[in-house]
Amino acid sequence: MKKIVMFVLVVSLILSGCTMAQDLPVQSPINLFSEVSVQDVLSEGMSDSASASVVMIADTGDVLYGHNIHEKRAIASITKIMTAVIALEYAAKNDMKVKVTEEMYAEGSSMYLKAGEILYLSEIVKGMMAVSGNDAANAVAIAVGGTKQKFAAMMNRKAVEIGMKNTSFVTPSGLDDENHYSTAYDMALLCAYAMKNDSFRDIVSQKSVDVSYVEPVGKMQTLYNHNKLLSLCDGCIGIKTGFTKKAGRTLTSCTERDGIRIIAVTLNDGNDWNDHCKLYDTAFQKVERICVADRKRKIEIPLVGGETETVFLVPEKELFVTVRKGEKEYVCEQIYAPNFLYAPTEKNTVEGRIDYIMNEKVVGSVRLITE
Repeated sequence: MKKIVMFVLVVSLILSGCTMAQDLPVQSPINLFSEVSVQDVLSEGMSDSASASVVMIADTGDVLYGHNIHEKRAIASITKIMTAVIALEYAAKNDMKVKVTEEMYAEGSSMYLKAGEILYLSEIVKGMMAVSGNDAANAVAIAVGGTKQKFAAMMNRKAVEIGMKNTSFVTPSGLDDENHYSTAYDMALLCAYAMKNDSFRDIVSQKSVDVSYVEPVGKMQTLYNHNKLLSLCDGCIGIKTGFTKKAGRTLTSCTERDGIRIIAVTLNDGNDWNDHCKLYDTAFQKVERICVADRKRKIEIPLVGGETETVFLVPEKELFVTVRKGEKEYVCEQIYAPNFLYAPTEKNTVEGRIDYIMNEKVVGSVRLITE
C-alpha cells in the first residue's frame, strides 16, 4: 500500500522563551541566511582599520561585528573566490584539459602560463588561488564560459543564488572596473558557501601547492600561498588576498577553532593581517557550539497495519550549530513529518526533516529516519 507522503508542520521549542518560527518550505534554498539590514554591527573589544569589514559565524550567517557591511566597493582579487567556486563545481563533473592561449594572458599577478601548455581545469584553480594568477582566472573563464563576458554572467547568477544582493562581477580576476564591486557582507556569504566545498577548502588551506601539467609532459610547478594568515593566525584555513590601487588591500579569511568556523572580511585595510588575528581572538570568546540534534531525540508517528501502533523517527546524525554565548535558548525547531506511516517500515528510511531556526533564519537542518 502506498505511503502517505504529505508533510505536516509541527513546531516544537527546544528551550523555554523561544519564539515560534515561521512556516518554511520543505526544500531549503542554498542561501539560508536572511540579509542583515543594518550598516554597523558594533561589538565590544572589536575594531579594525578597514573602510568596510564584517565578522560572521560561518554556519549561521550571524554577524558578530562589522561596519559599512553593505557598502559597495572594489574588491580586487578576492573576486577569484567566485571564479574558483564555479570552476571547481564544473570540474567535479568535467575536469577538462585546458590549452593555454595568448588570449588568457593578463596584467598583474600571474602563474606565468604559456601559450600551448595544457593543464586540467582543477590544476589551474590551484595556481589561481595560491598566487592570485590573473592569467589563470582568464583561463578558467574562457575554458568554462567560452568568453570572459559569458563567464561573468555565470558569476552573477551564482551570486544571486548565494544571496549576494549588492554585488556585480565583470572580470574573473578582480582587475578594476567601475561596474565590478561587492560588499563585505556579500563576500562573507560567498566565503561561507565556498568553504563548504571540500576541493576549494583543500586548496586554500595549503601554504603551498604543486601544479601538474599535461603538456609539457612531467612539468611540475610549486607555488606558495600569498595568504600569510595560514602561518600568523591560529586555526586559519584560508581564504584569499587581494590588492589593486583602487581597492586597496582586501582580505577574506576563515578560521576554525574547536569545531567553530568564523569568517572575516576587510576591504581597503592597510593593517589587515593584524586586524584579522585580533578580530578572531575576540570573536571566538563570544560564541559557543551547541548540539541541537542527537540520536536520543525521538518523534513518535502513528503506524497503520503493523504489529505496533507507532514508529519512531530519529535525527540521521548529530548536528551542532554555533551561537552567541547566552543565546542558545532562542534556537527553535520545526519538524516536517508525515501524519502517519503504513507498515511495514524499513530501518533508516528518510521520512522527514527538522529545521533549526534562530531569528527567523534556518541555522541547521537534519533529516529524520526510521529507528
